Amino acid sequence: MTQALKEKIIKVCNQKIQQKGDNVGLSFYAFFANKNDNPELLMEAATWWIMTHKLDHFEKAVKIKALVE
Repeated sequence: MTQALKEKIIKVCNQKIQQKGDNVGLSFYAFFANKNDNPELLMEAATWWIMTHKLDHFEKAVKIKALVE
Protein backbone atom coordinates (compact mmCIF):
# COMPACT_ATOMS: atom_id res chain seq x y z
CA MET A 1 0.00 0.00 0.00
CA THR A 2 1.30 3.42 -0.91
CA GLN A 3 2.13 5.96 1.77
CA ALA A 4 -0.44 8.37 0.32
CA LEU A 5 -3.23 5.80 0.70
CA LYS A 6 -2.12 4.94 4.24
CA GLU A 7 -2.23 8.61 5.21
CA LYS A 8 -5.66 9.05 3.61
CA ILE A 9 -7.07 6.01 5.43
CA ILE A 10 -5.72 7.14 8.80
CA LYS A 11 -7.06 10.67 8.27
CA VAL A 12 -10.55 9.42 7.36
CA CYS A 13 -10.59 6.94 10.26
CA ASN A 14 -9.59 9.69 12.69
CA GLN A 15 -12.33 11.99 11.35
CA LYS A 16 -15.02 9.29 11.57
CA ILE A 17 -13.93 8.25 15.09
CA GLN A 18 -13.95 11.88 16.23
CA GLN A 19 -17.42 12.47 14.72
CA LYS A 20 -19.14 9.24 15.72
CA GLY A 21 -17.03 7.51 18.37
CA ASP A 22 -14.93 4.35 18.58
CA ASN A 23 -17.77 2.11 17.46
CA VAL A 24 -18.15 3.69 14.00
CA GLY A 25 -17.94 1.33 11.05
CA LEU A 26 -16.91 2.07 7.49
CA SER A 27 -16.15 0.42 4.17
CA PHE A 28 -13.20 1.07 1.89
CA TYR A 29 -15.46 3.34 -0.14
CA ALA A 30 -15.30 5.83 2.76
CA PHE A 31 -11.84 6.84 1.52
CA PHE A 32 -13.12 7.99 -1.88
CA ALA A 33 -15.58 10.46 -3.39
CA ASN A 34 -18.78 9.04 -4.81
CA LYS A 35 -17.22 8.90 -8.24
CA ASN A 36 -14.55 6.79 -9.87
CA ASP A 37 -11.94 9.49 -10.42
CA ASN A 38 -8.94 7.37 -9.37
CA PRO A 39 -9.58 3.71 -10.28
CA GLU A 40 -6.00 2.59 -9.55
CA LEU A 41 -6.14 3.89 -5.98
CA LEU A 42 -9.62 2.44 -5.48
CA MET A 43 -8.39 -0.97 -6.65
CA GLU A 44 -5.37 -0.71 -4.35
CA ALA A 45 -7.66 -0.09 -1.38
CA ALA A 46 -10.09 -2.81 -2.45
CA THR A 47 -7.30 -5.35 -2.88
CA TRP A 48 -5.85 -4.52 0.54
CA TRP A 49 -9.30 -4.67 2.17
CA ILE A 50 -10.77 -7.72 0.43
CA MET A 51 -7.91 -9.89 -0.77
CA THR A 52 -5.14 -9.17 1.73
CA HIS A 53 -7.13 -8.90 4.96
CA LYS A 54 -10.42 -10.59 3.93
CA LEU A 55 -12.40 -7.93 5.78
CA ASP A 56 -16.18 -7.67 5.83
CA HIS A 57 -17.88 -4.89 3.90
CA PHE A 58 -18.13 -2.75 7.07
CA GLU A 59 -15.43 -2.80 9.73
CA LYS A 60 -14.71 -0.64 12.77
CA ALA A 61 -12.62 2.41 11.94
CA VAL A 62 -10.36 1.73 14.93
CA LYS A 63 -9.59 -1.74 13.52
CA ILE A 64 -8.75 -0.38 10.07
CA LYS A 65 -6.58 2.36 11.52
CA ALA A 66 -4.66 -0.18 13.62
CA LEU A 67 -4.09 -2.44 10.58
CA VAL A 68 -2.71 0.47 8.56
CA GLU A 69 -0.49 1.77 11.34
